[in-house]
Amino acid sequence: MSSVGTGKPVPVFTLPGMNGETFSLVSALKKGPVLAAFFKISCPVCQFTFPFLERLFEAYGGEEVTVWAISQDDAEDTRDFCKEFGVKFPALVDADRYDASNQYGITNVPSIFLIGPDGKLIASSLGFDKKVLEKISKELANFSGRPELPLFRPGEIVPDFKPG
Repeated sequence: MSSVGTGKPVPVFTLPGMNGETFSLVSALKKGPVLAAFFKISCPVCQFTFPFLERLFEAYGGEEVTVWAISQDDAEDTRDFCKEFGVKFPALVDADRYDASNQYGITNVPSIFLIGPDGKLIASSLGFDKKVLEKISKELANFSGRPELPLFRPGEIVPDFKPG
C-alpha cells in the first residue's frame, strides 16, 4: 500500500534513465501531469498492465503529459522488459536503494500514480485496476486537450482487477 493519498502532495524525486540521462519530477510537472508506474520485471501483473500504459502514452503522451516506467530492476533487465512488452515511453531506474519507491511507500507493484501539475496525486492504482486506468485516461485526455480514446478494445477480455 502506498503512503501517498489522493489530493495530497507527492514526494519529488530525480532518477536516472536507461541511457544515463536524468529525469526530475519537478521539471516534468512544469509541462503538465506525470503518470508514474513503478514495477518489477518479474511481476506478472506488471507484464499484463504495461501494454495498457503504452496505449495511454500513445494516446496522450507528449508535450503536455509525461509517462514514466519506474523500474526496481537494473537498466539492462529493464531495457529487455521494455522491448518485450512494447514499452516506448521513458523507463527510469530505481534499483540501487529504491529511493523513490521508498518515498512513495511502495509495497506492491505495479503501483501507478497520476500526479497533477500542482504536484498533488489525482489517482492511483495498486495492481491492475480497470476503473482507475479508465479514470486516468479521462484525466489525461482533459489535460492534453485531446479526445478521450477507449483504453480497452472491443472484444478484449480485461478483468476489473488484478492484485499486485
